[in-house]
Amino acid sequence: MQIKSRQPVEGGKERLTLVPEHLDDLWHLTYILEPADLVSADTTRRVQRNDDQMRDTGGEREPMRVTIAVSDVEFHKFSNRLRVGGEITWASREDQLGHYHTLNIEEHDELEVEKLLKTDQRERLEEAEESAEAPDVAIVTVEEGEAHIHTVAQYGTEERATLSGPTGKGEFSRARSELFSNIADALSRMDVDAIILAGPGFTKQDAYDYIEERSQEIAELITIVDTSGVGDRGVHEVLKRGAVEDVQAETRIAREAELIDELTRRIGEGAKAAYGIEEVEEASEFGAVETLLITDERLREERAGSGDWELDVNDLITEVEQKGGGVVVFSSEFDPAKQLKNLGGVAALLRYRLQ
Repeated sequence: MQIKSRQPVEGGKERLTLVPEHLDDLWHLTYILEPADLVSADTTRRVQRNDDQMRDTGGEREPMRVTIAVSDVEFHKFSNRLRVGGEITWASREDQLGHYHTLNIEEHDELEVEKLLKTDQRERLEEAEESAEAPDVAIVTVEEGEAHIHTVAQYGTEERATLSGPTGKGEFSRARSELFSNIADALSRMDVDAIILAGPGFTKQDAYDYIEERSQEIAELITIVDTSGVGDRGVHEVLKRGAVEDVQAETRIAREAELIDELTRRIGEGAKAAYGIEEVEEASEFGAVETLLITDERLREERAGSGDWELDVNDLITEVEQKGGGVVVFSSEFDPAKQLKNLGGVAALLRYRLQ
């Protein structure tokens, strides 16, 4: 996410100019935008003309800029867009005021948002901004005698290393091992969450086997993908097949799965855990919450006033954070959130067991 500008406005609100650069950024905006927020963007509207020069065709679309007071937000991942609907409060054509309109926000579209950011929303926005600058996926393409290492960020790919060595086995086996060793050394110095190891033939599997024997920690990050080439060509194949998006999703799932597994283990042992809003609220009051787990759907429902909790979810989050706890919002796109939903959509890992 690119944050082009931000400035304070009255009431403690902020006016932010944002450019989503990736599908993930549109998903983040789903849980940042709320009813009554103001969103401005360029758009088109079907406008009925009443002049002699125009046939009555039911109106034609005209470009204009509008500001809407948000009433609903929908993320359409298969069409790569975010739909933000609401009443027009300002428009470059005054006759459009008061009408309902839907903004279709896509990657690289600029929008202006005016809202009061809550703590978790601010963190989500900062996370989206940081992810545009800090690559978290590496692509290694390798074939006999040659390897390339690229990093992937939302703005594109960048080659970080080119490694070479003699080809073949037999007398060249030592040099071949040196190539694999150089790959492992380079990866050990990189701060990434996932590694895609790609290339033609069996060399990539041999490289993986070598790395696995010497560094299980690096091997656990690796996903193997077949490509017909290496270097820029191999990277293009990896990106075209959607392997990076798959790995990023799997990485996020793994983090959430680790937390939900720890939660269920503790529940099964009657240990330091709470689930359901009543137990979590009590734990929060005692300052016992180490990590609050909540689904993004539940969070949004409660904020919109369509949930059934008696307490204010924002107060709960604030209390947990003020008492030193962390908050993890689970994506409802993935299975761990479905498990959490079965526990009421909210749970907590505790510092100590409550009697």
